[in-house]
Amino acid sequence: MLPDSNYKGRLLTFFELLQEYPIEIPIIQRDYAQGRKNQSKVRTSFLKALYDSLQTNEVLMLDFIYGSIEDNKLQPLDGQQRLTTLFLLHCYASIICNISNKESDLLNNFSYETRMTSRDFCRKLVSNLGNFSEVRLYDQPDGNKVKISHMIEDSSWFFLSWKNDPTISAMLNTLDDIQDNFYKIDNIWEKLTKQKIIQFYYIELENLGLTDDLYIKMNARGKLLTTFENFKAGIEKKVYDSSWTNGISAQDSFEIKIDTKWTDFFWKEFRIGSSIDDAFVKFFAFIFMLDVSFDKNLSLESRSESVKKLQENSENISIESLSKTTFDRIVEYLDLLTEIYPIINSNLNLELFRHSPEKNFLHEVVNGSSYTQKVLLFAQIKYFLKLEKIEDFDSKSYYYWIRVIRNIVSSGDVDRNGKRPDIIRSPQTFIGMINLVSDLSVGSNNIYQFLSNKSNKINSNFSKSQVEEERIKASLILEDSNREKTIHHLEDTDTLRGRLQFIFYCIDFQSSFTDSIFNSFDNYKFEIISNAFMQNLSNEKCLTNNLRRALLATDVTGEYNFYDYWQSYWYLEGMNKRKLISNYREIEYLLHSDYQEYFRNLVHDLVDSNLEDIIERFLPPTGFPEWKVKLIKDKSLLDSSKSDFIAISEDNSFCYLLKSARPRDLEGSTKVT
Repeated sequence: MLPDSNYKGRLLTFFELLQEYPIEIPIIQRDYAQGRKNQSKVRTSFLKALYDSLQTNEVLMLDFIYGSIEDNKLQPLDGQQRLTTLFLLHCYASIICNISNKESDLLNNFSYETRMTSRDFCRKLVSNLGNFSEVRLYDQPDGNKVKISHMIEDSSWFFLSWKNDPTISAMLNTLDDIQDNFYKIDNIWEKLTKQKIIQFYYIELENLGLTDDLYIKMNARGKLLTTFENFKAGIEKKVYDSSWTNGISAQDSFEIKIDTKWTDFFWKEFRIGSSIDDAFVKFFAFIFMLDVSFDKNLSLESRSESVKKLQENSENISIESLSKTTFDRIVEYLDLLTEIYPIINSNLNLELFRHSPEKNFLHEVVNGSSYTQKVLLFAQIKYFLKLEKIEDFDSKSYYYWIRVIRNIVSSGDVDRNGKRPDIIRSPQTFIGMINLVSDLSVGSNNIYQFLSNKSNKINSNFSKSQVEEERIKASLILEDSNREKTIHHLEDTDTLRGRLQFIFYCIDFQSSFTDSIFNSFDNYKFEIISNAFMQNLSNEKCLTNNLRRALLATDVTGEYNFYDYWQSYWYLEGMNKRKLISNYREIEYLLHSDYQEYFRNLVHDLVDSNLEDIIERFLPPTGFPEWKVKLIKDKSLLDSSKSDFIAISEDNSFCYLLKSARPRDLEGSTKVT
């Protein structure tokens, strides 16, 4: 059939289209996806547009509906989702407007052929619309809402097995959403069928000179395109329109790689069920997050908002935001990752604390990951991009690079209760860290050499104190390689997590990177203090009653009050309430607080002693409270206490071992005098 150059389709309503042809969703189409629970955003947006139009009586023009006539039936090849939603809206309108069977029977002209169950459900639903006419579909007299989906499922004609049909399940979801809002619209049936408020252009493919076979190939077998398919098609169009790949051979083109090399890689490593679409979308979102982080033409507020939206929902990627820079990064990173994946998938043998991936950081990113894991993947990529060729890969320099980044991302401001949020927990900190990693990556292939060279300026001010420490440690290691093992062991402890400021404080090494840092560094003191720390305070097992008792026996300028780091007031008895470390992470807080001197003195005592010896040889000074002596010397008191909270009398003559953090009475608490 020759195409009609003047053919532009016909303007119809859904009801008019049913009057012309029975509509049959063909077998090649996918299930009704718009009604799925995970498609609420798309469904809500479409229903809102329909609702606003019907409520204001303003005509709404929907997108084109394409179809082909087979055996005098219309088989839509684009528009299935919209047509199905309109069918359900007409069914609902028929119910609440009490339309006669004769008029609503026309809805029987809509049918699904994708599954026999879907077809039978549509037929049964239409033939039973009149059975709902006497039931108030929204507000019952007792104020309780009865969902239309429940009414349908409770009907005698509804087979329980139909719940397993994804199209039927999706239709019920949509009917419930329609019920929640459209009951407010008066004369909805008339507006839909006679006033023609909802319209679309219907186009028969034959009039365009297109066969349905050709159109099916163009439109991915007529299925509703996923976010990935839409984005992929958008990229290809933008690349073509912008001539971004002129001069590139066909085999190296984006279009070929996305359908071969990259898809094969994602299919092998990241598919979920029979799909890799979601993995690709999350990867694209990661790239967009990187590029917006570098865009200095945007305000920090604008960049942060974009990063936040992409982190919360990767489907917020937009083809309108695709720049040549972003496109080039997508191609570069996909090419690189397919090549280096065996390396980044191998075990780093590096403690990553709470950021340890299940498999690797790329796997985390394409399955939805934290800001921190995205930063760590970016750091891995930046390292390999600095190599002239992959064969130059050196596992040792790679290990050092990731270790330095690990130390920075593991920094965190612990509060006095031991809460330790990640340093990268907001879009602003993500942007700061991405820019810092980019700055540092200049020297990623020899990071210690880069950091130790004072002439290498780092533009980013993000996590400045930790970066300063990394420069100091790099210089210490390069000046004397024997220090490396101890520094790394300390960094890997769960208590310090890459931050050695407390250890340096214990050995009176207070230098900044701008000073001559080696003259004041005592290797012997560093080793003995480090050993004492690692043996007694390196992990969660260190938090014992012996530690609490030893701290009670440790003074700072004659004061034995380490517990003053946490203060409250027990109004029940008018006493000062204190805490004897109830959370392991509180130790990390104390090491970097105004009370770090207590731990410094304790670590010094532990160099040639142990906790039990410190407790045993403690001699209370004059005026030392008796209750405190008992807590130190009588092991059973703290061991039998129900909490780590104490309340101290105003005159310091006694204390209570409290039964809980906030007891309402004295019962169960132990008085120590």
